[in-house]
Amino acid sequence: MGQGIAMPAALAALGGSLLAWWAGGQGGTWLLPLVLMMAGLSVGVWRPRALVWFLLGGSVAFSIQQEWGHRLPVGLSGQDIAVHAKVTDVQQQSGVQRLRLSIERCTAPAHLPRCDQLNSVRVSAYDHEYVVGERWQMTLRLRPPYGFINPNTFDYEQWLWREGIHATGYIRPDPAPQRLTHASPRLRQLASDFLAQLPLEARTQRWLAALTLGDSEQLNQDDWALLNATGTTHLVVISGLHVGLVASFVLLLGRYAARVVSPTNWRLRTWPWWLAGAAAVGYAVLAGLAPPAMRAMIMTLLGLWVLSGRHAPGPWQAWWLALALVLMVDPLALWRPGLWLSFMAVGWLIIIWQGRSRPRGVKGWCWALLRSQLLLAPLMAAAVLFAFGRVAPTAPLINLVAVPWVSSVMVPTALLGWLLSPLPLVGLVPWWVFEQALAVFHQLLVVAVEAAPLWQPPAHLAYPLAGSLVLLSLCWGLPAVPRWLRVGAAVLLVTIPWWPREQAIPPGQLQVTVYDVGQGQLIELRSANFRLLYDTGPRFRSGFMPLQSLWPPGQDFDQVMVSHADTDHAGGVDALLADHQVAQWWAPAGESLSIPSQRCEQGQRWQRDGITYRILWPPSGENTLSSNDRSCVLAVYAGEHSLLITGDVGRQVERQLLPQLNGNVSVLVAGHHGSGTSSGVQFVRETQPHHVVFSAGRDNAFRHPADDVVRRFRQQHSCLWNTAQDGALKFTLIPQQPVTFQPLRALAGGHKRC
Repeated sequence: MGQGIAMPAALAALGGSLLAWWAGGQGGTWLLPLVLMMAGLSVGVWRPRALVWFLLGGSVAFSIQQEWGHRLPVGLSGQDIAVHAKVTDVQQQSGVQRLRLSIERCTAPAHLPRCDQLNSVRVSAYDHEYVVGERWQMTLRLRPPYGFINPNTFDYEQWLWREGIHATGYIRPDPAPQRLTHASPRLRQLASDFLAQLPLEARTQRWLAALTLGDSEQLNQDDWALLNATGTTHLVVISGLHVGLVASFVLLLGRYAARVVSPTNWRLRTWPWWLAGAAAVGYAVLAGLAPPAMRAMIMTLLGLWVLSGRHAPGPWQAWWLALALVLMVDPLALWRPGLWLSFMAVGWLIIIWQGRSRPRGVKGWCWALLRSQLLLAPLMAAAVLFAFGRVAPTAPLINLVAVPWVSSVMVPTALLGWLLSPLPLVGLVPWWVFEQALAVFHQLLVVAVEAAPLWQPPAHLAYPLAGSLVLLSLCWGLPAVPRWLRVGAAVLLVTIPWWPREQAIPPGQLQVTVYDVGQGQLIELRSANFRLLYDTGPRFRSGFMPLQSLWPPGQDFDQVMVSHADTDHAGGVDALLADHQVAQWWAPAGESLSIPSQRCEQGQRWQRDGITYRILWPPSGENTLSSNDRSCVLAVYAGEHSLLITGDVGRQVERQLLPQLNGNVSVLVAGHHGSGTSSGVQFVRETQPHHVVFSAGRDNAFRHPADDVVRRFRQQHSCLWNTAQDGALKFTLIPQQPVTFQPLRALAGGHKRC
């Protein structure tokens, strides 16, 4: 097989994937077939030999197009649908199970769109215990696979896409779910149950399941936080390292056996290579053939082919062929960062070792490992920075020790324990050694994190830092690069963290961000030397708080004002207490909050950086108002501009606010998420807000904002924004300049002009 086949195959698969993504889910049903038909005719006429590559790319494109077709129709969002489904994955969380369901039959109400194309969904379950492999009849309330859109945060919607999840939601308790069939025994589940019965520490059981069975879901949040902070997650997720180790171990045993059986021509025997390939496939199947395991299996099989030297492709031919096979087997892999991290790492290793002789002896292999790790670490750090916006400062040094420790001690003892597990007591000896090795490894990671925790660089430094890391790798990895350039690349990398900070907000200006937190509210106000949060967002039934995903730990807030104690406004208080520092809390009297706070009362006023803050409500003293009507109402003034945030107060309170307002309002955050209980006719007419922001969840059960409220603001020619459609909204109040909004979600037809 020549590179003339491998590279075109990979490029055809890449082209088909990108074409399907460009066609998208809306116009793709007619646009994609039209484009493919025209391209096919052109290829058939002008380059008949290239028709096979066109067919390959077209098949990948149609596979991805089917993913768009499987998504839940918008008309079924928030509706109850009856399904027969198989449980394919279960994740245990505090008080809730996260289920991945494969839909076998779906029935929607007669007057709504059909759902028979729905394929895979992710739902929350609260009332029953579910086991992988069971089949259930249940009623689901779903919505299309959307996610919150906030600056510099994890893209949940993109994650749902690349995982092939077509809807999210929860299982309705009424009617009660009914189990149709029990789960048949699975080898991996039986192995997990066997581990759970052993006299080993809980941490040891979790890591054994992750390293040997590919069951990384058993690792808890603390385990993942430690791995992420040290850049060692690749050592736990089933990858080429683990599959390659299994294949290498079996190959070593097979070649030793061949040497015993046929000592004169053992090098010519092919069966040890086939045995190693079978071991790689079996291990990947045992791990559930998840995308990382499948990718590792394909790359390991091709690596064995290259090393065998029998009609084998070259390293680059195998690299292109592996990419083509991965994209053909799993077209959505194109959007998984793991694909590009893996292929980038392997490609760079090919480059830095091309033309060099194979290492000899222990000293030679130790030097090869050191050189590979030192040259690979900067490039991988740059890739992680591009993909995730964070850097583990200790990752290069930690991996120098962790990679050989995990691959030479932990994984072999873990696998040896399985081989000896049928023997009473004897099988526990390797796992006891594994437990001690894990304790050393874990302590090493803890010390590294304490010395240099995970760093999320400022946005203006992220790309320069990533670029300098790439430059450093290239200068030291490529041959014939002048020494002065190599030293210069290292100096540049060291100086970047000390570059001037991002330009501060000038005095007199106020930068405001209304975050997309679903059905709740969280607003950040920043000036030159002052940072205030109004509300903390919701806390969902699963325990998730959107505030946790907005910033890295260790943020400092001068003030946090909690409008009232409802969980859609005060749900993130615990996350602030746990991860950040707050100098002063504000809250109305009579609200049950777990924080010592200063009462917000009508008439309070202060200035910071030329910005004036006034509390317009509630009145001082004890009152018998409802929780909503006790909300802290905050008015902020920057020059001639004003921002008004009214919490959840109703129309009666709004009328009492009018005498305190000075003229029209520049930006109004609509009360109670746009509910009909707020934004009364008189209030809307007299404030005449230029911009109105609704902080509401997409397809929320309350149908916020209410149609009547929207019409009132439109009659005043207000410019309307909604976090459900626009994502997080950012604007700056600058004296003598109009207010300009920056929505994070691109809108059809361009941004609004107001």
